Amino acid sequence: MFPEFLSRLRRWPLLAAVAFAPAALAAPPHTVPDTMAQRMLVCTACHGIEGRATPDGYFPRIAGKPAGYLYNQLLHFKAGRRQAVGMTALLDPLTDAYLLEIAQYFAALDLPYPPPAPAPVDPALLRRGEQLVKVGDAARQIPSCNSCHGERMTGVQPAIPGLLGLPRDYLISQLGGWQTGLRRATAPDCMATVARRLSGPDVTAVAAWLAAQPVPANARPADRLPAPLPMDCGRDLQGPVAAQGGVR
Repeated sequence: MFPEFLSRLRRWPLLAAVAFAPAALAAPPHTVPDTMAQRMLVCTACHGIEGRATPDGYFPRIAGKPAGYLYNQLLHFKAGRRQAVGMTALLDPLTDAYLLEIAQYFAALDLPYPPPAPAPVDPALLRRGEQLVKVGDAARQIPSCNSCHGERMTGVQPAIPGLLGLPRDYLISQLGGWQTGLRRATAPDCMATVARRLSGPDVTAVAAWLAAQPVPANARPADRLPAPLPMDCGRDLQGPVAAQGGVR
């Protein structure tokens, strides 16, 4: 898988030229259409067709996630606050207004997803993952994933992402990033707090259970949570305006 990952990174400069400046490559008698779908080929080359994610575990689903969440993450990558090989260089020439346009494009996609592959893990581990996602662990002050990411785990407007349709390896890496401080959000960083209360087996269990769940036919983010967030969280969850100035 890793050689394929590197191969994709090597293609980014060419893909960026095709996606972000298609008119420059147009040549009679064939004209490349100047559409967002055409421009976003640079994104879907890694994130899968129409941003659906890829099975290799490195790249997450971006289609259908709240625009506020996607925009915040693009700003984080551009500023170097969130680390990923190539992302900062890819986004650096783009204006914040265009990053918001990109976020809105992918947020508007409502796509069907095939059933997930069976989870090759111990059933007891899956049961633990389901417990943490749906109930949490009160003894360790771990709220359920549902209490923030929505009952259906499809995210919540304006800026809480859905957790379905994401590869297991990606979920594990992101939870690990929160635990180690490689991934951060505006204080109070509630996601980092929750992740640090999870054990190693807990991280594996949550990731395995989530990756094994089908994406529902209507995977749009919920309009609101039925109850207040269980913890104090920073401005990253408040939408696109929250990402302006001061996010870390």
